[in-house]
Order: sequence, then structure tokens, then C-alpha cells
Amino acid sequence: MPEFTNSESAFMQRAADLAKNGLFSAHPNPMVGCVLVKNGAVVGEGWHEVAGEAHAEIRALEAAGDNARGATAFVTLEPCSHHGRTPPCSDALIAAGIREVIIARGDPNPKVDGKGMQALNDAGITVRSGLLSDQVDQLLAGFLSRILRGRPRVRLKIACSLDGAIAMSDGQSHWITGEQARDDVQRLRASSGAVMTGIGTVLADNPALTVRDATLNRHGRQPLRVVLDSELRMPLTAEMLGLPGKTLLYCSDRRRAAALEVAGAEVICVAGAHGLVDLAAVLRDLGKREINDLLVEAGPALAGQMLAQGLVDEFIIYQAPHFMGSETLGMFKTPGWSQLVDRQALRIVDRTELGDDLRITALPAN
Repeated sequence: MPEFTNSESAFMQRAADLAKNGLFSAHPNPMVGCVLVKNGAVVGEGWHEVAGEAHAEIRALEAAGDNARGATAFVTLEPCSHHGRTPPCSDALIAAGIREVIIARGDPNPKVDGKGMQALNDAGITVRSGLLSDQVDQLLAGFLSRILRGRPRVRLKIACSLDGAIAMSDGQSHWITGEQARDDVQRLRASSGAVMTGIGTVLADNPALTVRDATLNRHGRQPLRVVLDSELRMPLTAEMLGLPGKTLLYCSDRRRAAALEVAGAEVICVAGAHGLVDLAAVLRDLGKREINDLLVEAGPALAGQMLAQGLVDEFIIYQAPHFMGSETLGMFKTPGWSQLVDRQALRIVDRTELGDDLRITALPAN
């Protein structure tokens, strides 16, 4: 591992902070930031904002102008070396006369995967990598999941009371948490490539699964709406079917598919065991559709299936300071879990107060 100075770490930290500007808009591309430094001073910086538009390196080069010659580029992800929606960034760095490129991590995308660094080396540019790689890996968790595992990172969002209830026994659940927590969920949706729920939630609540906050949606991108509906019970009048954008229905029986497709849904059959949808197949299909981050907002049945099959990468639990009693629905339905050994151990990575509520972010311990 190359040695890096404190000032180099500070410049890469700035690049990582810039990358976060693409949180709600860069999808399906990774969030990337770039800082150009010459004689110890920043001469240009940029980030990737929207897929199909200029990458972070190009934005930084444009900002620096002639000052880019002889500068060091700090980039959170290996510069691309292929023609995609935009020309190769490695070529632009070479043409601008960049002296050195410091990269947080290589790009595992087979179209890049070392080719960008090799192009820079071949042009006589010094390349060092690994600076703040762990931090950038967290920033790119969804992108890395799709490229390396073929499926999105799965985040399960749950709103519950202190005694773990998500609704009363008759389904009442509006609102368990307060406004700040609900606003935070909007940010989660806006940062996700898709939002998934089960047909039970659709039949009970008729959700839109959209980002309603215009400040989070200024580029007009809505997450893909995904419903697991094994028997295709989706009402033709469901609100989400009448909204712009795409709604995917994953089923195990296509008997009502034609009518739902006329109503605006795309229906995919991925039959699993016991007449249910094959969840792993759903995730693989979403990966092929370039979904980096999948947010699951579901009832206890689907949440329990995801938990039991080990398909949740991150749990985001909004806990409200009240008790809802015994006539309620719990967070998970997990048939067959009867022993302590069945329990799922978690590693809590963040606790944040949102008004009166507490947001707990946890990862599976294994």
C-alpha cells in the first residue's frame, strides 16, 4: 500500500465529499468526485451528477482550464478508459497534462477494471491507489454490489414502536413515526434505484412509492417501482400504475398479466418454491436492469422472507417512542424460528435522532 500524506488524505476527502452531490442523480452510474491540486492548492474540482453527462474528471478539468497542466488529480474511482455515454476520462487527463493521479479504488466494472490506470501509466503519468478506499467503498456500496455480486445492495426500511410493532392488528399504521423520520425515508427513496414492496402492502395502503420532495427530485428521476405479487392480485386501479415511470410486477403465475400490462405494468414471472416469487431471481433481474440500491418497504411477510433468506444487506429501523401493545403486527413473520439459535445477530453502525424518533442502521453480523 502506498504511503499518503495528511494533505493528500484531505484532498481525497474533499473528492469523496464532492461525490456525494450525485447521491440522488448519478444512478445508475457510481458517485465520483475529483479534485485537481497544483502547488498545494486546489485548481479545479467536480463530481458526476447525471448519467450521460460529464464525469467528475471532466468537470474538474473544465474548472481548472490551463492550470490542469502539471497538476495532481485526486479521484474517488479509477477513471474510465472506454467510450460509453461519454468519452474516456483517462484520455482527457492525459491530454490535459496531468502529472499524477491518486485514486481511492479501482473500478471493478469489466469495461474498466485496471484499464484506466494502465492507460495513465502508459502515458507516463504516476498512478497511486488505495487512499481512503474503505470510505469510498461505503459510498459506492450499491454500485459495487451490482458489479461484483450481480444484484443491488438491499436496504430494508422499517418503522416501528419501541415494542417492535409496525401496525395494529387491523393494519392501522399511519403514522407511527414523526415528520422528520418520514422526510428521511424520502431521502432514502431518492437515493435508491428501485423501491420494492409486497402485494399485501399495495392492497392495504395503495402506495405510490414515489419521491414527493421536489428538492430531492430536481432531475425528474423516480426510482423504479417493484411489487412482488405471486398471483397478480394487483388492482388495475392501483395508484402506482397511473404514474409516470415504470412499475415492475414479479409473479409466479401470469394468468392476469395481459390486463396489468395494458394498465401500465411490466410483468415478469420468476416462480419459486411453494408458489412464491423467487427473491434471489428478482434481485438478479434488478441487477441486470442496473439497479444499484434497492429499498424494501414491506410488511412482515416479505420482510421475514428477505431476512430468513439472508438477502438484506442493511437494516434501517425508525423507532418511535411509544408502545403499541399486544394486538399488533411485528416487524417480521419468520415461520420456523423457535430457538434462540435462529436469531439474526446485527452490528449497529449508526444511531441518529430524528425529532422524537431514533433511526438505527444495522448490518448483518456475518
